[in-house]
Amino acid sequence: MNIMLFHSAFGLRPAVRAAADRLRGEGHQVWTPDLFEGRTFGTVEEGMEFKDGVGSEELLKRAVLAAAPYSERGLVYAGFSFGASVAQTLALGDEQARGLLLLHGTSDIAESAAVDELPVQLHVAEPDPFESDDWLTAWYLRMGRIGADVEVYRYPGAGHLYTDPDLDDWDAEAAEATWRTAAGFLASL
Repeated sequence: MNIMLFHSAFGLRPAVRAAADRLRGEGHQVWTPDLFEGRTFGTVEEGMEFKDGVGSEELLKRAVLAAAPYSERGLVYAGFSFGASVAQTLALGDEQARGLLLLHGTSDIAESAAVDELPVQLHVAEPDPFESDDWLTAWYLRMGRIGADVEVYRYPGAGHLYTDPDLDDWDAEAAEATWRTAAGFLASL
């Protein structure tokens, strides 16, 4: 599978590279574009401030330019938190997308969005400070209405970015369960 994996607001950190290596070890080809052009951050607040300073339009443009050379191969879009929102936006706009793997985040869904049974898997903490239960319910229903085939996995007690071993959110058990489930999802595409 060809996977475009987008980083969180912390930037292209070692955990993203490790995730890409893990996926490569399972036989996938993985790209990890650096939307922050080498910048990484120690706190989510610093990362969000930088992200907001660059602007959503510019970051989305960078993501589209990174994915464009490979989209004809039928990409699986994936991402962590902020990167999940980028991945979702691109996947819903790419008729050749093979799947969408969301880790720790979702995004608004454009009114015009429509997909043909796009496989989607979401992994998120429960509770999650950035993904409320009400938001996730509405998101799930809307994704179903636009034609996505969605699976949601919740991890009680895990921190928001629980797959990153360098953050306080780290939860080894939840992270391993996520990667095991995601491997099955990717193998099914």
